[in-house]
Amino acid sequence: MYREHDQVVLACPLPALGLEPGDVGVVIHVHSADAAFVVEFMSLDGCTIGVETLQASQLRPVSASAVPHERVRAAI
Repeated sequence: MYREHDQVVLACPLPALGLEPGDVGVVIHVHSADAAFVVEFMSLDGCTIGVETLQASQLRPVSASAVPHERVRAAI
């Protein structure tokens, strides 16, 4: 499944953080047996937006053919 330091793509919205499907995060911890993943989401200037514990169903792998896209996060 996912390992620490893997980039992952959010598959569902996280309204409390202003994150949308397609936003990219980095796995910073894997709970035992891949039960859940702690993912850090950051802005392009390197500031942490938030850290969330997510299930595999809330994530998808990064595609090698994906194109990065910048968007302004809604004010929370």
